[in-house]
Order: sequence, then structure tokens, then C-alpha cells
Amino acid sequence: MKKILLALLGAGLIALSSIAADHSPFNDDIPERYTVQRGDTLWDISDHFLKDPWLWPEIWYVNPQIKNPHLIYPGDVIKMVYLDGKPRLTLERNRNVKLTPQIKELPHGDAISAIPLDVVNSFLSRNQVLDDDDLEGIPYVVAGSERRLLTGEGDDFYARGEFGETNAYGVYRIGDEYRDPETREVLGIRAKDVGAAKIKRVNGEVATLGTTRSEEEIRIGDRLLPHEERRIDSIFYPSAPENGVEGVILAVEGGVSQVGRLDVVAVNLGQREGLEVGNVLAIYKLGETVTDRVEGGRIKLPDERSGLLMVFRTFEKMSYGLVLEADRPLAVNDKVMNP
Repeated sequence: MKKILLALLGAGLIALSSIAADHSPFNDDIPERYTVQRGDTLWDISDHFLKDPWLWPEIWYVNPQIKNPHLIYPGDVIKMVYLDGKPRLTLERNRNVKLTPQIKELPHGDAISAIPLDVVNSFLSRNQVLDDDDLEGIPYVVAGSERRLLTGEGDDFYARGEFGETNAYGVYRIGDEYRDPETREVLGIRAKDVGAAKIKRVNGEVATLGTTRSEEEIRIGDRLLPHEERRIDSIFYPSAPENGVEGVILAVEGGVSQVGRLDVVAVNLGQREGLEVGNVLAIYKLGETVTDRVEGGRIKLPDERSGLLMVFRTFEKMSYGLVLEADRPLAVNDKVMNP
């Protein structure tokens, strides 16, 4: 992850000797002041100040004199102060930025994000997790123009099905089921965004569509869903789940077998378990089963905590998360739980 450039101003380091080390939420030797840099993420900054980055909301002091104090911008200064004898992080807005009724305030899009959005953008904005009911009766691609099997941007294609009032559709390739490894419950069906199209004309149950965007070539059998304007909200904060949760990694995106830092993973925990965007989960590497060469027989080694992930999109029965820390290679079926 991009190394944070530290801004050390004033007297230097805050003395933490008055706080017992095992009770302090702060790392040792943190700067008195840190100036937020363009390219920082909230996780970078939290990890720099705190032993447990997801404790950020618990030690963040909301300054009522600053408009949108939860939004942090490049140039803002973060300081550790003592309020009523307790350490808190507080925000000092760049004085060159004036937020008054007469001056346009900083847009939310300029605020730093919680995690690297370029890694998860497609999962935030376009990719879907569907269930069997979602697939019932939706239109599908039957042919390309001039009987071609593949269609790209600017090409026409034909689809069959029931078309509603909208004329703008997303094109999705239906993938594998996400299935709980223990209960075998189907948690969702992966629908990968491959493009977008607009209806040109409809003749009965067959429509002619023009491709307006293609992430890859559109194939016969790809499905059409009405275009969804989804607002990408990057303003979420690291936090531990409110309730105790325990699950597993279902899949890793990108066609790889091992899980590493900044990989996107699917987990078998969702909104019904109380999981929320911004929740942080610890990842435990499954202990191997080995032969006991002294006593004989087989013994399972303990699971070892080996990483952290942050949930960035939730569905009813499952969620997507981004691996932010990985001490060793991780894998599908490794455990996730409260940090």
C-alpha cells in the first residue's frame, strides 16, 4: 500500500508514557500532527495511528465547528489531543479552504476514501449478486448482427424476453453459484458486468439493441438487466461488527487460487448476519492436519490469525471484502470473524 508521507510539525512526538501500553489504542512513536496527502486512504492513516485501525470511530473527536467533520481532505491536519484526560484524534481543516455559505464547499468526491477505490470500483458500481428469482424471465442475448457469436462496442445484437419501459440495459454474464460450504445453501449467483446496451426497436419478444459499452465481448446467452444508477459511496469508516460473526472465504476474484493483500474476496456473511459496509473482519488461516510422529495418529494444528479484510459491499446472504493485510498466503475456506 502506498507509503504514507509523515508531516512532523512542532514539538515532535507525543509522550504516551502516562498510558499503560496495553491499554493505549495508539501505536508507539506517532507524530504530533499528520498532514493528509493526496492518495492516502483512511485505512492508511488509521493503521498509522492505531494498533487496531477499526477503532477509528471510537477515538475520533467530531469538531462541531467543521462542516462535514467525518470527511477528510488532502491538506487537512490530524492531531492527537487529550480531552477530559482521554486521547482523541481531531481534525484541523486546511485554512486555505473556506467553507462559508458564499463559497462552494468541497465536493464529497475530493475526500479521501476508506480503501483504494480503483481496486473495487467494478464491484461497487456494476457487478451483481443475484438469486434464482432475479433470473426468472429476464431477457438474454440470442444472436449478434449478421449471425456473429460475439459483439463489441458499437455493434448491434438481438435479445429475447420481456422488455419493460426502460430502454437502457446492463449486460451480464452469469457465473458460478456462491454456496455455503457447510450448509450447502445457495447464497447468490455471480453476475459479471460485461457491457451495456440500448434498445433500438422491439418486434414482439425480440429486441434489437446497440452496444454502448463493452468490458469484453458480449456472447450469446448473456443476460440483460435494467440499467441501475448506483451511487458509489466511498465515505465509510473501519469498524468492528456490532455482533459476533463467524464465516469463511467463499471465493477470491480474479481467477487465482490463493488470497493476498488487495485481493477481493466473497464471504458467507451478509446483511442478515448484521454485516455492514466498513466492517473489518480478521482472517484466520486454517491449521493443517499433520501426523504426530511421537504419539502417532493425526492432529490438527490451531488456526492462526493471518490477515484483515474490510467489507465494501453487502448483499442479503453474502458480502464482498478487500484484503488489507495478509501475513501469509490465504485461501478459500479460511475463517473470518470479529477482529
